[in-house]
Amino acid sequence: MKTRKLVLAMFLLVGLSIIYTGCKKEEDHNPQQESQEKEVNAAKDDAIADKLFSDLTDITDEAMRSQNKSYKDFVLDTIFMGPCVIVTIDTLSFPFTITIDFGPINCLCNDGKWRRGKINVEHSGPYWAVGTVITTTLDNYFVNEHQVLGTKIATNQGLNSSGNPTWTIHVDGQVIKPNGGTIIWVGDRMREWSEGHNTPFIWWDDTYMITGSHNVVASNGTTLSATITQGLELSLNCYWIKSGVIELQHSELPLIVLDYGPGTCDDDATVTINGTTYPIKL
Repeated sequence: MKTRKLVLAMFLLVGLSIIYTGCKKEEDHNPQQESQEKEVNAAKDDAIADKLFSDLTDITDEAMRSQNKSYKDFVLDTIFMGPCVIVTIDTLSFPFTITIDFGPINCLCNDGKWRRGKINVEHSGPYWAVGTVITTTLDNYFVNEHQVLGTKIATNQGLNSSGNPTWTIHVDGQVIKPNGGTIIWVGDRMREWSEGHNTPFIWWDDTYMITGSHNVVASNGTTLSATITQGLELSLNCYWIKSGVIELQHSELPLIVLDYGPGTCDDDATVTINGTTYPIKL
């Protein structure tokens, strides 16, 4: 009799354990939470790629300024480069070329980022001339172990109605993350030099406003179409995008709103999904 009671008790305990485990799995598996985490990570990937491709223009513009400086002055007055960088400029005839060589091993740059590899630039005409096309390609180029691949094409569109220089920008690129994930980023932008163009050889007063749209396939496979709804503010005296809003839309997922903030120079941003806001670091 005691044995039969013991066996029944054991079956009861096993049954309760199975029920508890099943409930626990249901609690742990939250599809909505998983979807939101996936979207937040996709927005982070977009912000990473956006900044890497944006920096390319700033770096090549900085290299152009080295023509009128001694090497020592150039190294001291740079944002993105440093003493390990070799800039070679061939301006004998158009198209003229610029090679920015960070070397084969990681080089600590003035913005605190590690870079290696080369950035190659070709100008079809004078920098300030309407219609000049600036084509940027990359040769084994890495930033903080993110490999950046692809092509960036900037076309001078002249002055806008505010009297500011503008360029259309087309990027067709990829970023291979240190963990092996790949971000595919393709976009068309308008870049407006909104402040500081009257002092072209003084970098710390330069500000650019970026508008336009792009498509991104994040490293987790999420595909998003993005539109800048509030222009992105880039100041060369800040290593981060200071302000602006991008809306990212997936055909089957909720809208993502990526907000870079009110204009403070920091690496903080927010991602809002379904009314819930998540702080992120860029």
